[in-house]
Amino acid sequence: MAQQPINMIQINWKPDKDARSSLYSQIVSYFQERITSGDWVSGQKLPSQRKLAELFGVNRSTIVEAMDELMALGLLEGSRGGGTRVANEGWANLIRDKTPDWQSYIKASRFYPNVPTVQIINRLEFESGITRMSTGELSPDLMQTKITQDILSHLSDRKIFMNYPDPLGMPSLRRAIQEHLKKIGIEVPISCILVVSGALQALQLISTGIVKSQARVFVEAPSYLNSLNIFESVGAQLVSIPMDAQGLAPWLTKDMQSGGAHSLLYTIPTFQNPTGCVMPASRRREVLQYCTERHIPIIEDDVFSDLWLDAPPPLPMKAFDRCGSVVYISSLSKCFSPGFRLGWLVGPEAIVQRLADVKMQMDYGVSVLTQQVAEELFTSGAYEQGVQNIRARLKHRRDFMMLLLERYFDGLADWNCPAGGFFVWIRLRNGVPAESLFKRALSEGLLIMPGGVYDRNHTSSIRLTYGYLPEDEMARGVKRLSEMLRTLQPGA
Repeated sequence: MAQQPINMIQINWKPDKDARSSLYSQIVSYFQERITSGDWVSGQKLPSQRKLAELFGVNRSTIVEAMDELMALGLLEGSRGGGTRVANEGWANLIRDKTPDWQSYIKASRFYPNVPTVQIINRLEFESGITRMSTGELSPDLMQTKITQDILSHLSDRKIFMNYPDPLGMPSLRRAIQEHLKKIGIEVPISCILVVSGALQALQLISTGIVKSQARVFVEAPSYLNSLNIFESVGAQLVSIPMDAQGLAPWLTKDMQSGGAHSLLYTIPTFQNPTGCVMPASRRREVLQYCTERHIPIIEDDVFSDLWLDAPPPLPMKAFDRCGSVVYISSLSKCFSPGFRLGWLVGPEAIVQRLADVKMQMDYGVSVLTQQVAEELFTSGAYEQGVQNIRARLKHRRDFMMLLLERYFDGLADWNCPAGGFFVWIRLRNGVPAESLFKRALSEGLLIMPGGVYDRNHTSSIRLTYGYLPEDEMARGVKRLSEMLRTLQPGA
């Protein structure tokens, strides 16, 4: 069963201290307007009184007085678990026959809400005063802004295409991606390449376009896919497959022996998210053969492979695929810039055509301006130069994170030095619950990713990033986490 959404009200308003009306009455009016207009719906939770006082810049007594009046009006109510929520009935009586009951529409949707912990992190990462040790992107200072500016300047001197693109993406970009893929052993015609708005859209297209309800989607344990509800929202079932030191090991479980109608395997063999594991070439061939013999397609997510820090990783599974068993996904988001929102999907032509048709019904194609920037990045060699720059600086950050962990986490946890990407997977000792550490850290403005988000059997692991924070913040964060962790250790 899908977890319920956090459903927290977002407030970006302050009372006017120079207005004639009192701060208290302005707050009451603001809440009345948002609730009776249907913007806030029954069951949504309010921030704490302390947080509201901070947001509005008023005394807590003013908040208490305003909340009391709103409760008397039937607009707010206290919840059993603590806190205050929009009332279930009172507000509806005020606006009956005016505004639809949007909450019933939200609950009726087939698309499941995000995992609650991920919702919290997604929301707080953009608030000031937060130390982002969880974020899945490179820091702004690692972005190759100068290279991108040069590309944009060059584009200004040439004729720009501004019409709708080909359903598969601009042919010139797909030819550039085709050449890029040849460097990693993947040789396909451009008719087998689909340009998408990042790897996440590729997964959404797959779930919508080719996955049958009740199908089984086999995933690594732990897996990035467990932090999302993309496949469950179309009625599919995620089935966890164990990993060993070399990565995914489907033969260690009976679940994949018979395959199953329309089942498929999702894997990140290179710098796996969240563990950072790299599957060796021999294991990649074994997994491919195992799945091919059982007619189980493979979705290979390869978004991190260009961020190798010590040595280039093995070739993708798709490079060994001779039967059309692998649908390959990659993007610019992790290795160059998340803001581009551009990726590519490679697969059998029939699958690519089907997913292109689904995509055209969703957004009619990736921005042609973004596509032309990406084309220039590949054809000019600027992409490779930019990634080399990022790798050099990212390796320094990785090494600094390893020094910090050795200094502060020794005796508290275990970890491996990642060979690429920008995450480190940390296994807490003595069964310390990562969720408890997450909550403690959150109270002090530190965001970490608890392992339970990725697999229910990894509740004593956390994922930290070394790709986003500057060294001083990284050092403060790791040191403070170690101090919190010591208080959570048995007998500490």
